[in-house]
Amino acid sequence: MSTTKTYRRALTIAGSDPSGGAGLQADLKTFSALGVYGMSAVVAVVDENTVGVTGVHPVPVPFVEGQIRSCLDDIGADAVKIGMLHSSELIRAVHDTLREYKLDKIVLDPVMVATSGDPLLENDAVATLRDLLIPATAVITPNIPEAEILLGKKIADQSELPDAARELSQGNRVSVLLKAGHLEGDTLTDIFYNARTGRLTPLTSPKVDTANTHGTGCTLSSAFAAFLAHGASLDLAAEKAKAYISQAIAAGAHYKIGHGHGPVHHFHAWW
Repeated sequence: MSTTKTYRRALTIAGSDPSGGAGLQADLKTFSALGVYGMSAVVAVVDENTVGVTGVHPVPVPFVEGQIRSCLDDIGADAVKIGMLHSSELIRAVHDTLREYKLDKIVLDPVMVATSGDPLLENDAVATLRDLLIPATAVITPNIPEAEILLGKKIADQSELPDAARELSQGNRVSVLLKAGHLEGDTLTDIFYNARTGRLTPLTSPKVDTANTHGTGCTLSSAFAAFLAHGASLDLAAEKAKAYISQAIAAGAHYKIGHGHGPVHHFHAWW
């Protein structure tokens, strides 16, 4: 007698990176590497490569809504990862659409600037992201420049990260994985603040000397969503996602792809 099997499922709502290192391409690679069935709703077609972003072509907002509904009405999702949302209109649409499905495992990577330094978010959309979408998610994964934009102040050193993570939680409404990659030093100590328990967890790894950091934020947030889809707790998902991205960076450090910031090695456990 055959037994019907099912997949753990994750949906990414993000822009497309034709060079394959970031955006929904990185998300889908991460989902696959971590044993999750990946789906995608494309919010924009981005003209970019390892050197920089040349242009962003938005997908019409109703079409984005349709993609989300097509995936969730038919297949459903155990977790959702949200990446680049370039406009206030799109942010509101994604928020309103997801709210209909009462999903509670939503990971938001508040993408504002590409690794190359190119802006990816319209200025008037920052407030919409902060005030509307962030409180509706389970976890956000900002880097320090993104955290500074959301907080409206600078973060000078490692000692400030715990308080910054607490403040970003908006009164314990959302958990925060605050990434330390922009700080100086031989080690990276990200801070995970669990808004449900009030627990702060330092997540430390060696800093790898490599230019291959394209898509690290996309990959980390997708890994977090993948582990949540598997049923991991917030703390465990944070720890496992940190370990995955650290290993992916280390494994991809000595490859040469493109002329700028190359990708991490998403499938380091397999080849």
